[in-house]
Amino acid sequence: MLATIERIELLDACDELTQMIMESEATIHYLTIYKKLKSSKESMGKINRFVKLKELYEEVQRFGRYHPDYTRVMKEIRETKRDMDMDLNVAQFRIAENQLQSMLDEVSQIIGYSVSENVKIPTGNGFFDSGSGCSGGCGSGGGCSCSA
Repeated sequence: MLATIERIELLDACDELTQMIMESEATIHYLTIYKKLKSSKESMGKINRFVKLKELYEEVQRFGRYHPDYTRVMKEIRETKRDMDMDLNVAQFRIAENQLQSMLDEVSQIIGYSVSENVKIPTGNGFFDSGSGCSGGCGSGGGCSCSA
């Protein structure tokens, strides 16, 4: 593959965009909150308890109400998830994660639509996927009964 001036300019623009994203407020805030979450033993303990219980939950789901521990596991998973979700570090992380994802979705939309208005952009965000019954990335040409 021969390197052309256009390709080199495109790669330079990609590097510049990547650097802008990495230095953005949303990314810096996300990384700060992420480090804070990872350094909190209490928050990580809640997350680890939830992950372990989730494995048991998945086993119980295979058998449904017929599993002998169904009621206990269902109650425990709801309580553990609520406890994890109410943790300040977890809540702040989810907010920062959503803000960063929104920014990345906007960048994807701008890039995709600069190519063509018909480009499917898999953002998973109803704001950007208006007019479609799917997440915008099904690629089936309407086979999933979306309005592609």
